[in-house]
Amino acid sequence: MENDVKNEKLTPCFGQMSIWAYSIGTSIGWGSLVVTCNTYLAQAGVMGTVLGLVVGMLVTFVITQNLQYMIRRNQDAGGIYKFAQKVCGHDFGFLAAWFLLLTYISILWANITSVPLFARYFLGDVFQFGFHYHIFGYEVYFGETLLSIAAICLAGLLCVHCRKGTNGIMVVSAITFVAGFTFCTIWALIHHGQGNFSFEPLYLPDSAAVIQISRIAIMSPWAFIGFENISHFSEEYTFKVDKVRKILYTSVILSTLVYVFVTLLSVTAYPPEYASWIEYISDMGNLTGFKAVPAFYAINYYLGNTGVAILMFALFGAIVTSLLGNTMALSRLMYAAGRDGGAPSWLKKRNKQGNPVYAISAVVLLSVLIPFLGRTAIGWIVDITTLGATIIYGLASYAVYKDAQQNNIRVERTTGMVGLILMLTFALMLLLPHLFSFSSMASESYILFDLWAVLGLVYFRRLVVTDKNRQYGRSVLVWFMLLLFVLFASMMWVSEATQKVTGGVIDEIGNYYNSTQALSGDSIYLMEQSHKIHNINALFTVASFAVFIVFALIILSNFKIMKKREEEHSKQLDLAEQRAATDQLTGVKNRHAYYLKELELNEKIDNNEIDSFAIVVCDINDLKLVNDNKGHNLGDQCICCSCKLICSIFKRSPVFRIGGDEFVVILEGDDYENRFELMEQIGRKTMECKEKVGSTIASGISEFVKGKDKFVSEVFARADSMMYEKKNQMKC
Repeated sequence: MENDVKNEKLTPCFGQMSIWAYSIGTSIGWGSLVVTCNTYLAQAGVMGTVLGLVVGMLVTFVITQNLQYMIRRNQDAGGIYKFAQKVCGHDFGFLAAWFLLLTYISILWANITSVPLFARYFLGDVFQFGFHYHIFGYEVYFGETLLSIAAICLAGLLCVHCRKGTNGIMVVSAITFVAGFTFCTIWALIHHGQGNFSFEPLYLPDSAAVIQISRIAIMSPWAFIGFENISHFSEEYTFKVDKVRKILYTSVILSTLVYVFVTLLSVTAYPPEYASWIEYISDMGNLTGFKAVPAFYAINYYLGNTGVAILMFALFGAIVTSLLGNTMALSRLMYAAGRDGGAPSWLKKRNKQGNPVYAISAVVLLSVLIPFLGRTAIGWIVDITTLGATIIYGLASYAVYKDAQQNNIRVERTTGMVGLILMLTFALMLLLPHLFSFSSMASESYILFDLWAVLGLVYFRRLVVTDKNRQYGRSVLVWFMLLLFVLFASMMWVSEATQKVTGGVIDEIGNYYNSTQALSGDSIYLMEQSHKIHNINALFTVASFAVFIVFALIILSNFKIMKKREEEHSKQLDLAEQRAATDQLTGVKNRHAYYLKELELNEKIDNNEIDSFAIVVCDINDLKLVNDNKGHNLGDQCICCSCKLICSIFKRSPVFRIGGDEFVVILEGDDYENRFELMEQIGRKTMECKEKVGSTIASGISEFVKGKDKFVSEVFARADSMMYEKKNQMKC
């Protein structure tokens, strides 16, 4: 089995530069331009975004320390999944794999659907041909769908057939987008003073600066998710694993700089019809062309078409690295799961180049239908990715903490606990936004998360049912966690839907009052009622969740108590069985134990599963005389002395006391190979008992004859007969 696993190891082919490219390349994508504007700047302003990103970077440093420890401790395909499985068991590993799959596939799908969006901005309507339709308010063209499918298929082909070529593309693309964003931002900042543009307001006027910075910091898992995917390639490194720490930290720092550069670039210039950048950002959804992407408008203002071309190549590089990097990371995750039974075994098959061809093909097949759903639906996945990344980093931190605690490693024990606490805090802020004055996830995001948790429960149940080795379902953790997500996501979906409906009703009432020229005070009154509904709804949501948590903790506590009792009962049974099979005087195995061993050997003989063994029968001479003349205490000493002598000679074989003065030894392995020398030893040393307690040991041996002996008793009978012959000789 060990050799089979060794033979399934992936061939090393990733150097330091390519691993760096995969790390930074999958943490930066199309969202670096879009989300930076419509989420970061729209929620925190310029300074709030920059400081929030810096705080997020510091938080991610804690996760980075945990990740480099994890990679060094477990250099294996599967990354976080395999480490969590190794440290915390298969159930915990399944949770990590399930949310890794959700998060990585979400990022991949988001970048797949950004390909036609990229084409719209820079190639116009070239791919807008064939049948088209609207879905979730987004117009989908068949030509653009084909373009997206072609992009993911091309990425899959590169990953399957050209691993070194893919690494080269990743390195060039990563350098391109880092250099491109850096150059454009520095150029814009240098020439910023030539226009009448202002970075004001540095913070949004609707909330405190600390809240705005916190909003961005809490999204740091979304901003950096993907940089850890190099853990999935760890068994394919061509360099010493200790160097991965530097790569990870470099990736986080450069990713932060890229996000900061895109943020600053986006507000260095804005169309003249807007009084400030904030008016411009707020109206992005109504704009087309370069104006719809502030970073491109700004660089076009400062450098014209040259700047647009540079930034276009940079953005294209970010999309390419995200497509290739996430495809490769997902394939390694699926490959690792297929290799150890957590997924279909065909996922571990490789081609001649040593690439997991079926796992890569599975990623492509899972992705080809997504372009038909359009782009708007993918926007919901930003929420899912943020929450999924938070869960992943939390699970990884816990596994690191547990491993470091077991091995008494102080630094990672601390960073593991800190990382877990930070991710738990972030998760609560994302899931309970009304408590922290943050905006909540979209209702559709809760639905998607709910569906994923339900699918997880279904798939995990299948794993438990089909698991012949009983590695899954050994704890209540998976059931508890996924059930918790299902119930909570459902509650929050109902809460958000209720608030949406309530807000609509209030608006309708307000419109009615306005149309009837109601008093101005009525509008204030309506707003007050709206806030009351909002607060009551939030209160009941939190209260319901708290009740469920208490109830779930009680169930968990009961389970732990039952499990502890079961373990104690099992230990007692084992102890009782051990006592039942042990001779109380000598401590060796008793007659009942010999009977069970005889049944076992008979079964092996019947099934032709054993080739050789021997039986030695020993008998204490003159034990009755010792008991009659010197007392039973000395007789017991005689038995113990004889037993000790027999055990000292047959060190690697089980010894049984089957009568008052009779012992049996079953020789296998080394003792069987050295049986003649051992029998000579017992003959020489038998005089030790004669000198101490006045008795000697007679012994006989017989070997199992394969094909002739049908039962152990036949071998025993010959050994017993030889022992009596020896006994008679010793009396002469």
